[in-house]
Amino acid sequence: MVSLSMLAVAAAGLGLIRWRLADSDPSGPAVAAAEGHLLDGLRDALASQYRSRGNWGFLPADAGERSRWLIEQAALAPTTGPTGVGAGTSQTLSFRLVLSDAQGHLLAGQAPSRTLVALASIDRARRPVMVDGHPAGYLTVAVPHGARDALVVAFLIQQQHPLALLALIAAGLGALAAAIVATGFRRPIHALVRGARQLGAGRYGARVAVHRSDELGELADTFNQLATRLEQVERSRRQWVADTSHELRTPLAVLRAQIEALQDGVRPLTRDSLALLSTQTGSLARLVDDLRALAAAEVAERGYDRHRLDLRELVAQVWHGFEERFAGHRLTATMAGFDIPMAVLGDAERLRQVIANLLENACRYTEPGGHVRVTGDVAVDALRIVVEDSAPGVPAPLLDRLGERFFRVDPSRSRAAGGTGLGLALCREIVQVHGGRLAFSPSPLGGLRVMLTLPGES
Repeated sequence: MVSLSMLAVAAAGLGLIRWRLADSDPSGPAVAAAEGHLLDGLRDALASQYRSRGNWGFLPADAGERSRWLIEQAALAPTTGPTGVGAGTSQTLSFRLVLSDAQGHLLAGQAPSRTLVALASIDRARRPVMVDGHPAGYLTVAVPHGARDALVVAFLIQQQHPLALLALIAAGLGALAAAIVATGFRRPIHALVRGARQLGAGRYGARVAVHRSDELGELADTFNQLATRLEQVERSRRQWVADTSHELRTPLAVLRAQIEALQDGVRPLTRDSLALLSTQTGSLARLVDDLRALAAAEVAERGYDRHRLDLRELVAQVWHGFEERFAGHRLTATMAGFDIPMAVLGDAERLRQVIANLLENACRYTEPGGHVRVTGDVAVDALRIVVEDSAPGVPAPLLDRLGERFFRVDPSRSRAAGGTGLGLALCREIVQVHGGRLAFSPSPLGGLRVMLTLPGES
């Protein structure tokens, strides 16, 4: 790109020169006529010297001296016509003039290269040096389009070799700069490619050490964040499989032990033994149902039927379904703050499942004689539902782990209470899909405080 940019600048400069030289100049015909008279005088002088020697041996031996000699001869040559414009162009004519022999071999002067002629669109005129009716050589001149262009053409011809060398140096420097820039881009790109291949091979610990402040640095940071997230997901997946296997092992082990005892005759086949088997089967079925519900929630929005609903009515319906249970557990239950509409865009069944799960936990784990309180609050752009209960509470170090799959707070919130450890994890997934969040903190009542926040619908 650097080299192409330099070439574009050079092409623009040459285009400007071509446009400048091709621009019409009213003095063009007069200049051509004046230079023609000067060339005629120089041609006659050269023919006279050639006739006296019989060859071009009168020219200086050194090429540089011959060019300077030709310049002097052009300055001293008599004009065969009127002066005026010709007097001004004669100062550059000698620098645009070339003398060659009858075979076209260069004798004196500096001829414009073919590249310069093509790029700068330089016109040339050739006049023969006639001796005894035969051409002994030729005078070739680069013809300007006007008096103001004569100096430009002369400069280009005289400086064509330095300009060519300068162009080569510029091209070399451009190539070097391009190589340096390309190397600076290739290294982080190759590092990203290697990191992507490692991620594709399942090595999620791959990171890219690219310290840049440009877009490549931002891409490298994003790549590292992606790798970290993939590593966390993989770790979570493995933990999920391990936890699921562990949770399924307990009821299956109990079932197998009971069945083996019945087969061996150690335990008689009675109503009690069948009830025990039924209880373990029910626990296993609840666990499988919770796993399936959690997996469905993690699929995100594809299975959600969203529409505008009043969260106040939904909470009231679930609350009334728990009134008898609260009374059976000798719990004082209060609800407040639901006197204004709470519009939300969501799946009614999924949100009802969340509210029911929070109330179920409060009912199940609150000591008899305790208190359960549900309050609602409407903010500018969010709706809040807070479920609080009394003792026992959750130790502060364990609050951040609430919502993890299969996590239980022992001993008060244990497997013995009938939970699978998936209820809050399922609630968190459902709430996140709805764009909300669950927050856990100690309750002023002495137990747990759960705040459900959902985006409001205007």
